[in-house]
Amino acid sequence: MPADTNPAGDIFGGWLMSQMDLAAGSVAALASRGRSATIAVEGMKFHRPVKVGDEVSLFAELTHVGRSSMQIHVEAWRRARESDDSEKVTEATFTFVAIDANGAPRPVPKVE
Repeated sequence: MPADTNPAGDIFGGWLMSQMDLAAGSVAALASRGRSATIAVEGMKFHRPVKVGDEVSLFAELTHVGRSSMQIHVEAWRRARESDDSEKVTEATFTFVAIDANGAPRPVPKVE
């Protein structure tokens, strides 16, 4: 939306990063079977701008599970409304920690 843009009409990187964090959080919640918190974001570099009206697609994949931590790689792609072509605009690896009701780290359940 226009409120999420800079004066040139490009979407703020922080808005896109927050959407990526939400996508990674969905994967973390599923993998941890509960609450989790973002503790780090690595390797974010913006390759292309996202314009108002672009469709943004996010793809998140669980890449590593530790005792209480999870790494989730997220790619963001854009497609102009009038185009069939998509292009990757950024990617990053988000690290989450599974937490209990008190906010303390807890083990991620093993997947059989």
